[in-house]
Parts: sequence; structure tokens; C-alpha cells
Amino acid sequence: MSSHPGTVEPSRPGHAGRIAGELGVRAEQVAAAIELLDAGNTMPFVARYRKEATGGLDDAQLRDLVERLDSLRVLDARRATILGSIGEQGLLTEALGAAIAAAQTRTELEDLYQPYKPKRRTRASVAREKGLAGLADLIRQQVVTREGPEQLARRFTSKACPSAAEALAGARDIVAEALADHPELRQRCRAKALEWASLSAERIKGAEDPRGTYATYYGFSQRVSRLQHYQVLALDRAEAEKVLRVKVELPERDWREAVWPYFRPDRRSPLAEHMDQAIEDGAKRLLLPAIARDLRRGLSEAAGAHAIGVFARNLESLLLQPPLAGRTVLGIDPGFRTGCKVALVDPTGKLLDTGTIFPHPPQSQADRARELLDRWVTRHAVDLIVIGNGTASRETEALVAEMTRDQGALRYLVVDESGASVYSASALAGQELPGMDVSLRGAVSIARRVQDPLAELVKIDPRSIGVGLYQHDLDQAALGRALDGVVERVVTSVGVDLNTASPALLARVAGIGPKLAGAIVTHRDAVGPFASRAGLMAVAGLGPKAFEQSAGFLRLRDGDEPLDASAIHPESYAAARRLLAAAGTDASSPQATREPALSRLLAEQGREALAAQLGLGLPTLDDVLEQLVRPGRDPRADLPAPILRSDVLSMSDLRPGLRLAGTVRNVVDFGAFVDIGVKQDGLLHVSRMPRGLRLAAGEIVEVEISGIEIERGRIALAWPGSVHPV
Repeated sequence: MSSHPGTVEPSRPGHAGRIAGELGVRAEQVAAAIELLDAGNTMPFVARYRKEATGGLDDAQLRDLVERLDSLRVLDARRATILGSIGEQGLLTEALGAAIAAAQTRTELEDLYQPYKPKRRTRASVAREKGLAGLADLIRQQVVTREGPEQLARRFTSKACPSAAEALAGARDIVAEALADHPELRQRCRAKALEWASLSAERIKGAEDPRGTYATYYGFSQRVSRLQHYQVLALDRAEAEKVLRVKVELPERDWREAVWPYFRPDRRSPLAEHMDQAIEDGAKRLLLPAIARDLRRGLSEAAGAHAIGVFARNLESLLLQPPLAGRTVLGIDPGFRTGCKVALVDPTGKLLDTGTIFPHPPQSQADRARELLDRWVTRHAVDLIVIGNGTASRETEALVAEMTRDQGALRYLVVDESGASVYSASALAGQELPGMDVSLRGAVSIARRVQDPLAELVKIDPRSIGVGLYQHDLDQAALGRALDGVVERVVTSVGVDLNTASPALLARVAGIGPKLAGAIVTHRDAVGPFASRAGLMAVAGLGPKAFEQSAGFLRLRDGDEPLDASAIHPESYAAARRLLAAAGTDASSPQATREPALSRLLAEQGREALAAQLGLGLPTLDDVLEQLVRPGRDPRADLPAPILRSDVLSMSDLRPGLRLAGTVRNVVDFGAFVDIGVKQDGLLHVSRMPRGLRLAAGEIVEVEISGIEIERGRIALAWPGSVHPV
């Protein structure tokens, strides 16, 4: 989701109130946020530095607000289009206009528009052209008369429709279409379907599914109201791959209950049987297929939105992994035929050496590979070996584990290598590693991503980081917006060193973007390191607005202004200095003396009095105090570090009840996949987890082995002490 809502129409008066109700906040908070965002402020800036105006809406709430606001504005645009279309037809009544104005959802709007929507020629439109609308009205009215159907129909015969039978058939077509287009009827039928319809799947005869990927869904049937998101996504994919045929079925009792208030035969009428036929035809040929399409679309959209949310949470956890700073790292991008690519980087990420080893088939030069690895480890005093988790990962891990057993303090770590190959072939990699073979760049990325996961992973399109559920089947634009929002949120929460950050990292800072990031680096290379945040104003193209939005998220350590090392915005520097002076200290004094001095001042005067004296709101005062006590605190420091290993387990080492520490690799609807140091990740099924527990990718957890299938390479895990479902 973009930080800038873009050029949009003004909000309807009720939007702030409606969004406030959905978010559980006050309307004035939402109205203030909308005004700030529409003025071109970024979400991270508003969340961090405009808390007084928004009542403390956080980044996640603001993103929900913008997403909802965008959808409401799209709805308004569609509403205007529909009103214009019906008005041009001369069919817009006061009641219809009021109903359209009051419609709260796109579905409601489309239901109201359905009878007036321009259509291609249909059986009903052909019948109307033949002058059969009057006969259709008689069927709908269920007139009670002594005349028979044929006698009534003969009134409407013509050269275009010479027989009574043809006239009745055409009139039934008009009634059938009217039934399918009736707004209230559609809404009632849709509500019935949401509650009582079932979705079933069967394998298409002759369809190929060699690995039995969709075997679970052969003969599948489930009430729509009980479907899980991952089931919807799996069925959608299987249908797209032409493995399964999926259909929605609504019991006849339910759809007839929806129809009868509007279309019902009167047994006293000679046209009762024709009403029966029109109802049957209209429901089965037109209404139910339309409702099924609506239902499937709604299910897919909800499942997609859920999957995007899962992807976003997993990505955020990966980006927030603690850096393993101060280590010389040997990175291995494993492979069989083309060998294992090796790259060594010093504690700052500077490249020391590269090479290729061939320990696995077909070359099988394991002894030579060990010799080269030993030489690199010794020559460069390597602290940590990092192995990508792709092809030949576990075979490479076994080789490295042999080394680490004999190397004392040397440890290894298996990391998710998703996106390394994408980075390798990128223009950015070409700029950062000029002249290096593309195949070796991935090993450099793997090595660097443990030293500072955030700084390295921002170089990769977040959609290429494999922590999603059916990610390639999702709305790519919506996925991209959500993931870009996550990256921006994490980057701004951690902060960026203005003098060392790459263009890729700077580009993710709110208010900067790729063009200004390039200009900042160009200026830095030409003039030298920045001495203060204020020096940003000398960068070509960086004006007051960009400075305002970005400055608080950029850090400068050992610069001319001590406050530049904190998350305090320059607009609050004067207040921060007055606060320090009132406490008898200053920004250059050691933290050990600043903290007690500020605590005493706060105890003596109180928050409200201090805030009034400094001209700050309470939220800003709290933030300033926190940053003066712990300037530039990195939220990643509070998270557990990755598990470093010195040996590898095999499946045969496992037994039920064994407890192990592991790293969550991916989180999906039905559980989490956990790396416990064997060849295959184990599945911690949702039924084996405490209710309400939410895990995230990269999280360190203790798990218990509950089952092993060596032949199938499957490991079942449970939360410790819950071998039976919780």
C-alpha cells in the first residue's frame, strides 16, 4: 500500500464515521488522518510524528484506514457511473436514486444496477422486441381469469411471433430475466447461499495430478460457511490447472424461499404453470449461476486477502530478524551439478573472497571441498558458515557439520535463500558486485543477509521472498502494496544510517523513494559523509517536504548534532534541548547521567506540566523522553538470535517426545513449518498448538516430536506438553 493515497476525489461526509466504526476509533481521529494523508504526508510520518492530531493511530491502523478509504472512494466513483447511466436512460426515480445513494457495498450497488445494465441481446430482450412484455406482466401478476393461457397469449401474437406457444415462451424468458435481475431477490438468495450452499469438487476425467497434489480434494464437499481460506486457494488453483471441476450448490428449498416473496404462482391463475416454468428457468439458468460466480469471487477475494495478510506478517518477522553483527561469514549457495558457490565477507559486509566447490554428485569431490573450506576458514578467521536452504542444502549441511565438530567455536546456520537468485540477476547486484559472475552473487547475498537481514532483504522484491501461501495466485498489485507497506514500516521502525545505507535501503524510507535515494548516495560519494541531518537539504532535488517526511527515520552517529542519532524529529529538537536543560543535562552527556536526571524532572513536575511548558503534546513528550533515554534503540535487539548449530541430526535420530529448538520457516493457515535441524522441516499443525498462538517466520520455538514417517520424509510436531491436540 502506498504511503501516498494519490489524487482522489474528496471523501463523502460519512466516510470518516463509517471507517471509525469499523476500526473502533473516533471519527475525528479518522478525519484528521485523512486530511494529513491527502495533504501528501506519508503513513510512517503521520503514525510517528502526528500522534496528537490522529489520537495516536498507529501504522497498521492507518494502513487499514487508507485501504478502506480507497475502497469507499472507488465505490463512490462506481455509484456516480451507475447514477449517470440510469439517468441517461431516463429511468432514474427518486426512490431508486435514494437506494443507490444508500448502498454500502459494491454488491448492493451492482444488484440495484442489474435491471438497468446494458446487456447483449438475450432471450428476454428478443422477446421484448416482439412485443411480449405485456404478456410477461400478466404472468408476473398471476391474473385470475376464465381465459386460458393460449387465449391470453393470442392477444400478443404478431408476424414476428405468430403462435401462442412462442408468445408464452418469450414471455417466460422475460419473467425469468426479471427474476434473476431483481435486486432484493438477489440479496436474499446470496444470503441463503452464504449460509447453506455447499462447494464440491470432483476430479476431471483424464486430468493429470501425478504427485497427488490435489488428492485431498477428490470428491470434496463442504458448506461454504465452513470453508477455510487455504481450501479455497487450493481449489481455485486445481480448477485453474484443470485438475478439478468445482461447483456451488444451493438446496432448492433455500433458493425457492428467496424467490417466493417476489415470484410465486397463484394456483387460481391460468398462468400458474407458466410462472412455475419461468421460476425454474430463471433460477437455474440465470440466477443461481450468477450467485455462484459472486460467491466464488467473494470466497477467492477473502482467501486472497487473508493470504496476503499471512505473507505480510511472515515478511515482517523475517525483516525484523536480529543482525549477527561483528562476524566474518562464509556463505554457501549449495548445488549439485554446478557446484556450491562460496563467498566470504568481513564483519562490515565487504567481500573477501569467492569460489566454487564440488562436494556432491556428479563430481563428488568432498575431500577437496573440505580442504578449501578449511583453508578459507583459517585464512579469514571465519566465525560463521551460512548455508542457503535450496537444492543440496542438507547434503552441504552434513559436510559443514563435519568441519564444525572439529573447529571449536565455529558454527553454522541454514537460512532461507529465497530471492538470492533474483538479486543475483538484478541491476543492483551488478552495481554492487561489478565484474562478478552472476552465479556467485547469490552466495554473497546469503552471507550478508545474516549480518543485517533488513539491509540485504530490502534489495529483493518482497514477492520473491518465499514466505507466502499460494503467493503467485494472488492479486499481485494488492500483494505488492501490502508487502511494500511492510518493508516501509520495518525500515522506519528500525531507522537507517544515513552514511552507510545502500540506495535500496534509503529508497524504502518514507518520503524518499528510489530517485532521491540515488541522489543522496551520489551526494555522499561526491562530498563525503553527512555531518548532520540538516545536510540533507544540500542534496539535489530533496526539498522541505521530503526532509520533513524522512528526517526522523534517518540516523547519524558521531555527527555534529547528538540528537541526529535518535528518532526525535528535527522539528522537536528545540523542545528536546529545553527539556534536557531543565533536567540539568544536555544531549552530549552520557546516557547514564541523562536518564536519572530526566526521571527526577518528570517526578517533580509531572507529564502534563512538562508538556505544556515545552509546547508539546503528551504523546510527543513521551516519545522524546524515550529517545533521550535510549536514543535510536533498535527493536530487533529484543528478539532472540538465530539458532547456530555445530552438528546435524538425521531422521533416525528423532523419536516421539523428543524436544528440540527450531526456527519457524513459514506460517500457513493449517500450522507452521519448523526447521529443527534435519533434512525435512517438521509440520506443527494448528491442532497441536495452543489456541490463539500466532507464530511468525524466523521465530525461535521449542517443539516436541509427535510423529515420524521416515519413508515419506514427514515429521509431525507438537507444542511441548501437548502431544494430544489442545
